[in-house]
Amino acid sequence: MLLSASDQEVLAAAEELGEELRNAQQEQSRFEFNSLLMRCNDAIDREIGIDYGSACGAGDCC
Repeated sequence: MLLSASDQEVLAAAEELGEELRNAQQEQSRFEFNSLLMRCNDAIDREIGIDYGSACGAGDCC
């Protein structure tokens, strides 16, 4: 599968966000991390119109 430059940029940004979230999960309390995760999901929903929490298939675990 060939990705366009914009597709590659989106994947790179998603990987960076994933890494930052992994770091935050290790450094923050469960409540703080869940709050951060909800804000990220809300921002993704506002920006691209996708409910990431539902789209990823893991329910509240995304």
